[in-house]
Formats: sequence, C-alpha cells, structure tokens
Amino acid sequence: MAGRDELFAALLQLADDHLILGHRVGEWTGHAPMLEEDLALTNLALDLLGQARAIYAYAGQVEGEGRDEDKLAFLRLELEYRNLLLVERPNGDFAHTILRQFYFAAFMKPWWDWAAVNSTDETLKGIAGKAAKEMAYHVRHCGEWVIRLGDGTDESAARMRAAVDALHRYTAELFTDTPAFKACVDADILPARDSIRPAWDATVRMVFDEARLDVPEVPFPAQGGRDGLHGEEMGHLLAELQYMQRTYPDMKW
Repeated sequence: MAGRDELFAALLQLADDHLILGHRVGEWTGHAPMLEEDLALTNLALDLLGQARAIYAYAGQVEGEGRDEDKLAFLRLELEYRNLLLVERPNGDFAHTILRQFYFAAFMKPWWDWAAVNSTDETLKGIAGKAAKEMAYHVRHCGEWVIRLGDGTDESAARMRAAVDALHRYTAELFTDTPAFKACVDADILPARDSIRPAWDATVRMVFDEARLDVPEVPFPAQGGRDGLHGEEMGHLLAELQYMQRTYPDMKW
C-alpha cells in the first residue's frame, strides 16, 4: 500500500523528468533550424514545463511541508533530483534532440493514457488527461522528424544513426520501477513502467522501420538517475535553471 512518502517520491521522480527535459528542449528557443521548428520546440518545452508544474504542485500538497512547485523545482541540490539520465543528456545536434524527445514521448504517451483512465488518484488522473493529449502530439511531431532525417540525405541519416548510438543506452531506465513507484503501482495509482514496454517497442520499431534505422542491442545500459547519480552536465544545467530563484529567493512572478 502506498503511503504519503511513497507517493511523494514517485511524483517527484515524474516531475523531475518533465522539468529537466523541458529545460533542455527550451534551450533551443531562438536556435532551431527553421522558424516553424523554433515555435514547435518552444511549445514542446512549454508542455513539459506545464506538466512538471502540475505534478510538483500536487507533490507539495502530498508532502505537506509547505514546499510549493517553485521550491521543489528550483531549490534542491543536484543529488536530490531523481530524473532519468536520458532527459538530462545535452542537446547535441537537432537529431539528438528530436530522438531524445521521441524516446521519452513514446513512453509517456501510453503511460499517461493508463493513468487518465485507471488511476485511483483523482488528481493524477486529471493531470494525465491533459498530458496524454500533449504527448500524442510530441510522438507524432518527433516521429515524423526521425523518419525525415533517417530516410533523408546521407548527412541527415548519419546524424540520426549517431543519435541512436549515443542515446539508446539510456532508454532502459524508462522501464525501471523504484520501490516508491512499485508501492504506487500496487495501489493502482501508477502503471508499472515495464508494462509500457510493448507499446514503446512497437512505436519505436514502426518509426525506425520507416526511417531505415536499426534498434541497437545495449548489453550495458546506463542507469543511476533515479538514485541521484547524474552526469556532470546536470550541474551546469541546474546552475542555469536555478539562477534566478537562488539569486532572488522567494521571488514571485
């Protein structure tokens, strides 16, 4: 049975995923390869940050210690973040960014679909209803780009293959449930992460087949984000993400 501590920990992991990835995608604002994509990536980032804010706000209520979404998002140390390693990976080139977002959205779409219908937590169910619709667009938009680049020019295909080689090792962590998540799964609050694997595999293979990409075997997947073990890039990311809140404590927008 999931208690308050387990639900808070699970929500924090979920919110951290969306916050960190939202910040990464937001770094493209003003730098995308074309104006339309500049607007599209900004909207993807806003979707992720909106989902993060809703989850943090609920997590703060569950914790009951007076921490709101701003404090949870901006006033924790690096080792206290429990996000997936995948979402903190540097943007790299456009192919890396698109593939990273595709991997994440292909997982979160069916995850949110389950939560929107089956979760016994009414607040989470409400968040999931909106998030599932947003993730459907992310899968479609990023999937089309994976196909366009993978089945495009020699240069674009080489860049997309390089992105697959660099990022696929981080996808195994998507399907790993922590003890807090397992407690919430047992209480029918959250779906088991490994139960999403068939849907994720099907989406990835369908897109990769059209993009003429191979799904690589990864004998030694990269993990550790759920334990607060991050790459050095995470420190640089947080320095930028937290600057305003730490410079001007309790600032109100």
